[in-house]
Amino acid sequence: MNPLLCDALNDYLAVRRALGYKLARTEKLLCQFLAYLHEQGQVRVTTEHALTWATRAGGGDAWRALRLGAVRGFASYLHSIDPAHEVIAAGLLPCPPHRGTPYLYTDEQVAALMSAAGTLRTTHAAATYRTLIGLLASTGMRISEASGLDHENFDAAAGTLLIRGAKFGKSRLLPLHESAAEALTRYLNRTDRPRSAASTKAVFVSVRGARLGTHTAQGTFQKLVRRAQINPRSAACRPCLHALRHSFAVNTILDAYRTGADAGSRLALLSTYMGHVDPANTYWYLQAAPELMALAGERLERHLQQGGQR
Repeated sequence: MNPLLCDALNDYLAVRRALGYKLARTEKLLCQFLAYLHEQGQVRVTTEHALTWATRAGGGDAWRALRLGAVRGFASYLHSIDPAHEVIAAGLLPCPPHRGTPYLYTDEQVAALMSAAGTLRTTHAAATYRTLIGLLASTGMRISEASGLDHENFDAAAGTLLIRGAKFGKSRLLPLHESAAEALTRYLNRTDRPRSAASTKAVFVSVRGARLGTHTAQGTFQKLVRRAQINPRSAACRPCLHALRHSFAVNTILDAYRTGADAGSRLALLSTYMGHVDPANTYWYLQAAPELMALAGERLERHLQQGGQR
C-alpha cells in the first residue's frame, strides 16, 4: 500500500482516538480501502473509487453506508492536507437510521430469568448468570462493561464498581444497591469457581475459568429466555441481554414520576450513571415506554389544572 496514505491513516486514527473513539472496525475497513486503491494503482481518494469499493461488498444498505461513511471521514481529513483528495458528499448511499423497539422486562421476568439460570449444567455457571443478570438489571451497565470487570474494580466496603475504558474511552464510578454489592461479594467468594480462574483478574468467568465473553453471555442468555418462556412482543421487539439496560433506564425515570421527584434532574443523573456522552442517547432509551408517557401526561395535566386554578 502507498506509504504516504498509510502514514496519513495512522495519524487520522491517532487524532480520533485521542478524542475517545476506539475505531477498531473503522481501522479494518480503511485498511481494506487502501488495499483496494493499491490494487487500482491509485494514490488519491475519489468519490468514484470510494463508491465502487463501498458497494462491491455484500450486505444491505446499512453495511454499504457504513463502509462509505468510514471512507468519508478519512477523505475529509486527507483533503485538509492535500486538496487533490476529494471530499465525499453526504447523502450518497443513504441509510435511514433504524433501531428496533427496546424490549422492557418486568420485575417478574427478570426474576424468571435468574431462576432459569439455576437450570444451567454447573453450579458455577448458574451463579455466574444469576449474578450477571441481577447486576445488569440493577445498574444498566453494558454487557461489555460487565465482561471487562476485574476484581480491583469492585470495592465491596464502599459498594461501588469502577467501569474503565467504556464506550468512548470514558470511566465512571457506579454506586451499587446494598443487595447488589452483597450478591457480587457472594459470587466472588464462591468455592466452585474453576481452578483455572486463578490466572485471570476477571470478575465473571466461564466454566473454563477464562473471562466471560460477550458472545458467550448473549448465547447463554437466549437459552435462558426460552427456558423462562419470555416471548418477543413483535418482530422488532425481542428480548435480549442489552434490553436489561433499557429496562433499567425506564424504571429509573418511572420511579421519579411515581414518587413526585424531578424527572429532569433524574434524567441528567441517569445519563451520567449510564455513561452516555449525550443526554439525547438517554432520551432514546425512554421513548418506547407507554407507562412512562402516561405518567408524564398525568403530571402535565395536574400542572395545567393547577395553573388554571390560580
